Amino acid sequence: MKSDLDQCMEEAGLDALLVLGSADHNPSMAYFTGAAHLSVAEILKKRGEPPVLIHVDMERDEAARTGLQSKNKSDYDFPALAREAGGDQVLVRALLYKKILEEFQVSGRVGVYGKVDIGSAYGALRRLEELMPGIQVVGESDRSSAVRRARLTKDSAEVERIRGMGKITAAVVNDVAEFLTSHQAKDGVLVDRNGAAITVGDVRRRINLWLAMRGAENPEGTIFAVGRDAGVPHSLGSDPDPIPVAKSIIFDIYPCEQQGGYFYDLTRTWCLGFAPDEVQQAYQDVSAAYDVAMKELRVGAACREVQIAVCKEFEARGHPTLLADFSGQQGYVHSIGHGLGLDVHEPPFFEHFETNTALLQSGSVVTVEPGLYYPERGFGVRIEDTVWIRPDGRPEVLVDVPRDLVLKIPGV
Repeated sequence: MKSDLDQCMEEAGLDALLVLGSADHNPSMAYFTGAAHLSVAEILKKRGEPPVLIHVDMERDEAARTGLQSKNKSDYDFPALAREAGGDQVLVRALLYKKILEEFQVSGRVGVYGKVDIGSAYGALRRLEELMPGIQVVGESDRSSAVRRARLTKDSAEVERIRGMGKITAAVVNDVAEFLTSHQAKDGVLVDRNGAAITVGDVRRRINLWLAMRGAENPEGTIFAVGRDAGVPHSLGSDPDPIPVAKSIIFDIYPCEQQGGYFYDLTRTWCLGFAPDEVQQAYQDVSAAYDVAMKELRVGAACREVQIAVCKEFEARGHPTLLADFSGQQGYVHSIGHGLGLDVHEPPFFEHFETNTALLQSGSVVTVEPGLYYPERGFGVRIEDTVWIRPDGRPEVLVDVPRDLVLKIPGV
């Protein structure tokens, strides 16, 4: 949580944080600014002190809405900086950073974060170290940085934002189900009122529209994979493909708040009309693995042990898993979940490796997504929910969404 950030900084030996870039789709910046439209900004946070937002003059009102202490960049006299740098824009940036750090009396180890062009940022930060010998710029591991470790757990306000995205996600999933079931099948595929085949692309475009209408974004895309494509976990599906009857459809939707805020992540598997026996059996096995995972989720649980328990459940039901073959392409071929927040995939992760020492904490928000994949047999099955580890230690699915495998189609 944000309240843990100073402790995380101390443990990492950081005296300050410098966050670069816009606030849009920039998790490290958005963590401090919230849903503000800031096209270019810096956040400076000294350990033990509140963060300061440095913004351009044109965005002073947006900066004020963040509630952060703020500083207008125009106060740093950019024409003078440009003259001092002789027109070298990389040096201009380095001189700006120097002025900011000097004003707020920063020295020592400074962790850098954010999304910016790597070339110019790297050049400016190298020049900064030359200009300020008392500053050491620190780049941390993506999984274990001070900011990432603070983001491992969510406060109540963050959880409610994720839940809000879940309600939007659930509404769009219901829209898709109603759209599919409002059409009939002809020659084994879903058709519109003119007899033309409805395609994966038709569905995907409606998903994007319905999300936008509800104030959400879809920056990572949507998986709507049918048949063999459903047997490859991250296949998005092929837009020209028709929607067939009695084939498994994996619908994995992971939208976020506008401007790149908090995500939600949900997967349902559907068959239109009826489910073949092997898909029905796989669905039962995935449901059983889901129940095992939910029983394992608790405060202090080792993430790798949750994954191992799920693997053992699948193996007992006759399916290959990563425990036996990490490069396997059928059966259960991924981990049981991942953390979720300002990134759709963030710590904690659930790999079964001995090096994975992650533990679930009160306030963790994670996905639970067991799946089985048999591409050569033409199907895949996955069930996924977003789960909050509550303060009392119990897991809570943030939004309940029906888990029916079969969607009834007129005439089938």
